[in-house]
Amino acid sequence: MAWRQVLDAFDVLDSPQVAGEEVALLLKRYGVDDVTVTSVEGEKGSTDFVKAVIPGSAGRTAGGPAPTLGIVGRLGGLGARPERIGFVSDGDGALAAIACALKLGAMRQKGDVLPGDTIVATHICPRAPTEPHEPVPFMGSPVAMNVMNQYEVDANMDAILSIDTTKGNRIINTRGFAISPTVKEGYILRVSEDLLDLMQVVTGRLPAVFPLSLQDITPYGNGVFHLNSIMQPATATSAPVVGVAITTEVPVPGSATGASHMEDVESVVRFCLEVAKAYGAGKCRFYDHEEYTRLVNLYGELSRFQRLGGS
Repeated sequence: MAWRQVLDAFDVLDSPQVAGEEVALLLKRYGVDDVTVTSVEGEKGSTDFVKAVIPGSAGRTAGGPAPTLGIVGRLGGLGARPERIGFVSDGDGALAAIACALKLGAMRQKGDVLPGDTIVATHICPRAPTEPHEPVPFMGSPVAMNVMNQYEVDANMDAILSIDTTKGNRIINTRGFAISPTVKEGYILRVSEDLLDLMQVVTGRLPAVFPLSLQDITPYGNGVFHLNSIMQPATATSAPVVGVAITTEVPVPGSATGASHMEDVESVVRFCLEVAKAYGAGKCRFYDHEEYTRLVNLYGELSRFQRLGGS
């Protein structure tokens, strides 16, 4: 269980004064020593990017062969102050990611060391703008999406879980969380059977999968509709990316307060941890390598969809 970590993370993040250094101190109390904080100023404010590396017993940091899992907490902001008072629904991506790092640190302190390294990245912004979106308003961000990818997507991530609150829509009608098909270099691939298996084990329910359109995996700023920013890390890496969407049965604005469901966040944390265990041990595939190679041989590369267009 990861209840303690979720609640400890929420206590720190639910503040108008929270900053990256405060989150770093919390991580270090849990034994996560490799933490970097970078403050970035944007056109609409500033935010602190936080990145934590939790070493594995056979991971890259130990000179071993085990692959590295990236866990990215996607969001516009933790709060929409001064327009809204309190922690907004959109902040759940950061909450889940930080709780993942805390739990991994606690496990490591007790002697449960995963095979592979895990890199957790997100950003801390208690004052983010809002912006119009259908069917409900979105949270905006003080910095551009390419800047977020620059600090949240690490070249050492061999596969990425991108966690994002994904409640402002009418296409995911389940309470809890859903995963996406795997996206790699412009291809929307089949859903990973291994991830479906882990999701069933963690939730005790049939797995939920949310649909993607081609628009959703293109970069922000190209003028087309996006479900939200959950798949934006896929525009900045050659690694396979799977979205982990925290969901509701009805559309809920990302700027809504009082709309975070801790039991759903905790389930996401447990799911990400199980993926980290299995992926580092070579027991979880995000995609079929042979089939991907065949697709590229048949239809060519689709990396142009990772760019804004025009080239």
